Amino acid sequence: MVEKMENEKPPARRAEPLMVNSVAKAFKVLNVFDKGRGALTLSQIAQLTGMDVSTAQRFTHTLTQLGYLNKDPVTRQFELAIKTLDLAYHYTRGSRLVDRAMPVLQHLSKETEEAVSLTVLDGTEIVFVCRFLSRQSLNTDVITGSRLPAYCTSPGRAILSRLPEGDAREILARSDLRSHTPATPTDIDDILNRLSQARASGYAAAFEEIYHGDASVAAPILGPDGKVAAAVSIAVPLARQTRDEVLETFPKLIIAAARGISFS
Repeated sequence: MVEKMENEKPPARRAEPLMVNSVAKAFKVLNVFDKGRGALTLSQIAQLTGMDVSTAQRFTHTLTQLGYLNKDPVTRQFELAIKTLDLAYHYTRGSRLVDRAMPVLQHLSKETEEAVSLTVLDGTEIVFVCRFLSRQSLNTDVITGSRLPAYCTSPGRAILSRLPEGDAREILARSDLRSHTPATPTDIDDILNRLSQARASGYAAAFEEIYHGDASVAAPILGPDGKVAAAVSIAVPLARQTRDEVLETFPKLIIAAARGISFS
């Protein structure tokens, strides 16, 4: 009996009954296009999506007909079409969060002349929903739509600090905790301690944890239900301000901005 239990395979995961697999596959095709993969052949798309060439051909043809892909008649490579930006446009125009945040972000950008961002948590990463760049910003390639790990960024830790500890631990357990710089924290207990400090002070700070010479300060934004919904942050080059100057200048500003955007 014991032997049977040990050799017994776990039950197969039930398929989601409401899932439309063709829609999922279409988005899988769109998602393979990224930095360094702006133009792809049909065989490359098939390989990256795990589809056979015939299936990939049907999806690329459909997406091309719908206007979401362009196909070069000479190279026969596919690229994302401008229509894909419609999804981002509809998100920002229809988001109550973005609508509330925009005037605060604009004021904060003008007042500080530093890079100001609105970010949300998606899985183990933060996504930059809005970003106002500074003329003096470091060239980090962080723009609207960019993703960064939550565990080693000030907006990520600002959001995680307001989650129940169990939820924060679960997200950290799923995160790829690796050193982007010598200053990147990779020990879960160390990160949890930083979350406790952020919870107590009302803001999170990060210094050169993703990019050398970069500092940032962030505060959590609360949604209508009183739960954390996003974070607002300021990024500052350390070439112009010391760590102490950053911590002296920006926490009060960022906390006030977060309160101005919060729903409750």
